[in-house]
Amino acid sequence: MRTGDLFELLKDGRPWTRAELADTTGLARSTVAARIDVLMRLGLVAPFGDARSTGGRPPALFALNPAAKVVVGVDVGATHVRAVLADLSGTILGEEAADLQVSDGPDVVLGWIGDAAGRLTTLAPAAQLAAVGIGLPGPVEHSTGRPISPPIMPGWDRFDVVEHVRRSTGVPVLVDNDVNIMALGERRAHLSDVDDLVLIKVATGIGAGIVSGGQLQRGAQGTAGDLGHVRVARAGDVTCRCGNTGCLEALAAGPALAESLRKRGVPARSGQDVVDLVRAGDAAAIAVVRDAGRDIGEVVATMVNLVNPSVVVIGGQLAGAGEHLLAGIREVVYLRSLPLATAQLRIESSRAGGEAGVLGAVALAVDHVLSPAAVEAASLALLES
Repeated sequence: MRTGDLFELLKDGRPWTRAELADTTGLARSTVAARIDVLMRLGLVAPFGDARSTGGRPPALFALNPAAKVVVGVDVGATHVRAVLADLSGTILGEEAADLQVSDGPDVVLGWIGDAAGRLTTLAPAAQLAAVGIGLPGPVEHSTGRPISPPIMPGWDRFDVVEHVRRSTGVPVLVDNDVNIMALGERRAHLSDVDDLVLIKVATGIGAGIVSGGQLQRGAQGTAGDLGHVRVARAGDVTCRCGNTGCLEALAAGPALAESLRKRGVPARSGQDVVDLVRAGDAAAIAVVRDAGRDIGEVVATMVNLVNPSVVVIGGQLAGAGEHLLAGIREVVYLRSLPLATAQLRIESSRAGGEAGVLGAVALAVDHVLSPAAVEAASLALLES
């Protein structure tokens, strides 16, 4: 067992004695002591009070030192960017936000991120910046962190986001699409005991972040969960922005619902207008949202049968429509899914809400910093120096 593997036992914050670590791992106590020393020199582990003595000197306790390093988590939206500084426990230490258009291009947006990271790290001068996590509003190739043909991000296609931000920050950069990031954030903040969940973002587009067996499932190229371009029966020959016809997004995303209301003579320009109308009790808005829920439910029912999650979380702008959207989704999911798959299934609104993106970006960065591979690499570098 390497130093990085030993650290896996310590990173949840629970204190351990050297003897407990030796008993659990089967390593000699001298080996455990040497590896604890390396982790302490890295700053990742620190003494944690004293354990109860059974006679003689009390054994020392050791635990994760969350203040040793910090990360920056960034949520990039279509019209905004938000960055937060967090310690290794995920506690937010500071934040910055700006009204930036993602369509302004990568140089503008990523330049702001680099500058914001520099300003934020001054809030924790004793801690070392260890990583940056970024969520982008478009498809991301997971192996490279590059956006691939993102529909609302002109100039970003295959742009080397990782290298651009790494040059300005000097640390590893992790990039994923926004809905995967939201799924991580929702689970870390509110569903840490759930190993199988799906978060569905319903906004300008529709996508899903899938957590199965406690691990985010990205698929071979990072496109797992792209529900918005699944064909649904009611969409017929409606043209989608992807170029195909009959896509769920073309029928049930925010712009489609606003257009449907305009055809009924109800002034609505955006998904937020639709949500506001629903909250105001507008009957037409409630009807189109309920129908959208049924359309989404048609696709979610298939996903429930395939993935068998314990919880389906509805997030994104249209989640603000509340029970009207959820009711439509539930109606079809419980009708069309297998009884065993829905026996204990919960379908609920996001509790993290607008915080899910930055919380997930922080989780992405922290998980990298505390991974066995990263800790092992840092340990070897320390021993060789």
